[in-house]
Amino acid sequence: MEVAFSKSFKKEFSKRIKSTPSEKEFWTKLEIFIADPFHQLLKTHKLSGKLKGLWSFSVEYDVRVIFYITKDKPKKAVFVDIGTHHEVY
Repeated sequence: MEVAFSKSFKKEFSKRIKSTPSEKEFWTKLEIFIADPFHQLLKTHKLSGKLKGLWSFSVEYDVRVIFYITKDKPKKAVFVDIGTHHEVY
């Protein structure tokens, strides 16, 4: 699946993930996501409540990526946030 990074995602990635041990794991999980967004290692799931309409997948135990899927053809995942469970939910 094609992936795009929103401005807010880039900002949070730089602030929370870049130059940390989680960065390497993010790039590994991104490769898996591009090949199969619903691979079992990612634990991809729909969100509800105030985040209804968005999806999440796990980078590490406590690091999540929040994204939405466009309705365009071909569909694209737009990453909007990244951080710990507490930071993104």
